[in-house]
Amino acid sequence: MAITGAPELLIVMGASATQEQVDEVVARLDEAGCSALVTPGREATVIGAIGERELLATLPLEGFAGVEQVLPILKPYKLVSRELSPDPTVIEVRGRRIGDGYFGFIAGPCTVETREQTLETARAVAAEGVTMLRGGAFKPRTSPYAFQGLGDEALEILKEARYETGLPLVTELMDPRHVEAVVEAADVIQIGARNMSNFSLLSEVGRAPKPVLLKRGLSSTVEDLLMAAEYIVKEGNSEVILCERGIKTFETATRFTLDIGAIPVLKQETHLPVIVDPSHPAGRRDLVLPLARAAVAAGADGIIVEVHPRPEEALCDAAQQIPTSEFGDFADEIRALASLMGRTIG
Repeated sequence: MAITGAPELLIVMGASATQEQVDEVVARLDEAGCSALVTPGREATVIGAIGERELLATLPLEGFAGVEQVLPILKPYKLVSRELSPDPTVIEVRGRRIGDGYFGFIAGPCTVETREQTLETARAVAAEGVTMLRGGAFKPRTSPYAFQGLGDEALEILKEARYETGLPLVTELMDPRHVEAVVEAADVIQIGARNMSNFSLLSEVGRAPKPVLLKRGLSSTVEDLLMAAEYIVKEGNSEVILCERGIKTFETATRFTLDIGAIPVLKQETHLPVIVDPSHPAGRRDLVLPLARAAVAAGADGIIVEVHPRPEEALCDAAQQIPTSEFGDFADEIRALASLMGRTIG
């Protein structure tokens, strides 16, 4: 259900507060013409009060039984802020989890080129214990003459790969006209970097009954990314995975500059899971593993990487895709480092 406004106040209930005391605060907000967003936590329940700040300021909320403190929400992104939900969000997809110690390992081809190529890749990454399969059906390309993806045919191939391997599907949505088809096929809807600021598309997936993987825009700040996530959550879909995938800077040694510092910043600012795409900033396969290592060490909740049986034949991003023949060694390193960091492959 869409949220009609942003919470202006946080009402923190004490650790010993009862459900009746929580209900009493919610009822008082309703009586005053305000509404409440209740977020149970491990240590305390937090109530986000939605309404005019001036009106909320007149309510004697501190005096209600069970209320520990009342605080204003200062961040412009209200719903995705750690202020509203101090505990990390865990997103579960077909039994696979991402967030709060669960590490999401997502791998697959940049784009679905043929049935054989996709199934071969899916079998290879499934054998190495990844948690989800990625694959592009619709591809945003810089050149209008480049391969744009197989569209609906690719979605059918991906569904076959899921049936055979059991891996949940992550695929990109670019156009509101494709919402129904992508939602029907995918387990996680990806919004790519070029569409991070497509606010009508964000609102559309905010009404979809599937988790959303939201990639940071090429020239977007951390706050821009969080505000984009707010568009989705405001429409009622709280299952959002944030993805750092590199930004444009003056540096040309890599395809993009992976902003490793964004990972701990995001982990401080939001309760949503944060993953990293090391393939796109690397731009070449020999750099993907070092960047993936850095992402895991910085506290990422997962990675999403591109894998292909024969990268030299790939129709998209050939230089950065890991050959399936080398993916086993790559996966071994990621599993070992994730374990060292106290993460469980989800």
